[in-house]
Amino acid sequence: MMKFKEECKTVAAIMRRLYKQNLTTSSGGNVSMKNSDGFVFITASRTDKSSIKWKDIIVIDSTGKNMTPDLKPSMETVMHLEIYKTRPDVFAIVHAHPVYASTFAVAGIQPQSSFTGESRFILGEIVMTNYKLMGSEELAHECAKSLEKSETAILKNHGAVCIGNSIFEAYNRMEVLEMTCKIHFNTLLINCCNVLSEKEVKKIDDMK
Repeated sequence: MMKFKEECKTVAAIMRRLYKQNLTTSSGGNVSMKNSDGFVFITASRTDKSSIKWKDIIVIDSTGKNMTPDLKPSMETVMHLEIYKTRPDVFAIVHAHPVYASTFAVAGIQPQSSFTGESRFILGEIVMTNYKLMGSEELAHECAKSLEKSETAILKNHGAVCIGNSIFEAYNRMEVLEMTCKIHFNTLLINCCNVLSEKEVKKIDDMK
């Protein structure tokens, strides 16, 4: 829809960036953002995420109606809408399948955000959801519930979801999450780990 071309271009650009940074596959993951009028813009299903264009972005109005019926909604559209419903302060969602974050999702290990100050400040507490079938209402509810007081979630045996006040903030969290999971993975390999103390973590949390 030409009226929302800029919003659609922004969503498509972030999706292409996710692929370029090896944070998802050509058919995996989805990105959305919401405007002040309650319209949601989300990547369509069955699109090549490496070259997705603004015309491949679905527009959903504030009542949940698909304003672009020629496009097939992403499998996880219900999850995005449920998160926006639960967290009205959130205006962007990035769902992807980064290798290291997904490794922790499969292993059932909750990654720590307190390895570095940057990770803790940007990610906050990383939560892990229980496994639910992809694309299901159960997953939508489980994910939204887990993000009530967090901005970063690992989806068990699935991938990761990051939310934010802006699409860049949500995307940045996904990048930092993957970096943090790489660090955590490496500490397990060398069997050595020094996380920040509770006192230092509190200082960072109080900065927000």
